[in-house]
Amino acid sequence: MKDKRILYVSSEVVPYLPENEVSQMSFDTPKMINDLGGQIRIFMPRYGSINERRHQLHEVIRLSGMNLVINDMDMPLIIKVASIPKERIQVYFIDNDEYFKRKHTFVDEENIMYEDNDERAIFFTKGVVETVKKLNWVPDVIHVQGWLASMLPLYMKKYYKDETIFADTKIVTSVFTKTFDQKLSENMYDKVAFDGFESSDIENLKEATFENIMKNAIDFSDGVIISSENITSDLTNYIETSGKPFLPFTPKEKMSEIYTDFYRNKVL
Repeated sequence: MKDKRILYVSSEVVPYLPENEVSQMSFDTPKMINDLGGQIRIFMPRYGSINERRHQLHEVIRLSGMNLVINDMDMPLIIKVASIPKERIQVYFIDNDEYFKRKHTFVDEENIMYEDNDERAIFFTKGVVETVKKLNWVPDVIHVQGWLASMLPLYMKKYYKDETIFADTKIVTSVFTKTFDQKLSENMYDKVAFDGFESSDIENLKEATFENIMKNAIDFSDGVIISSENITSDLTNYIETSGKPFLPFTPKEKMSEIYTDFYRNKVL
């Protein structure tokens, strides 16, 4: 993977959030490519639970200051950056006081999903793409990990389709175990439709379940990785019949060879 540029867009990453399947994989995969000589960067949200002093986050003024339109509202974009200790891996944080200052990630103190998680996902996606454009760092592959990042394939393939710098960029989506049972939002379809998508592009979002959000990501990806042993049979069938190159679940000890082969020979 030497000299290949891989952008990892993740909803959770160790060591900034507690270890779980998504956050650990969102560290292990970039580290693997970094160790193999690839050029990698990671983007994640700057949740309020992240201790900025301990992790040495600092704002990047030249990248901040833009407003992103979310459901007809102007929302300020703040970009912060840090490095994972000992790994020489740079992590960019997408921040906005309205969406990410709260101390929990996806649910409130009563374990109820935040009503604006759909807007947070759209903001995160737009924030990532706009920041990468400003950096002028063009990835060969964008690898999406975690459902909060799962709007990126749709937006890259449709909303940003005329951005010539991304003309050759491929998108890979990792699918993990189902993490919520309710709908993400009753109005997600309308909020995404505000950005001018054709109804056929976002049909799955009319019922914004975990499965349907991931199906939408699969639809606009160039490759899919099954990253959990126990994804739903519905998603397994959808992946297998999608016509997209896909990688079955791979144990960690075999990831290096199999993942790099998938990037090189199935996606690029």
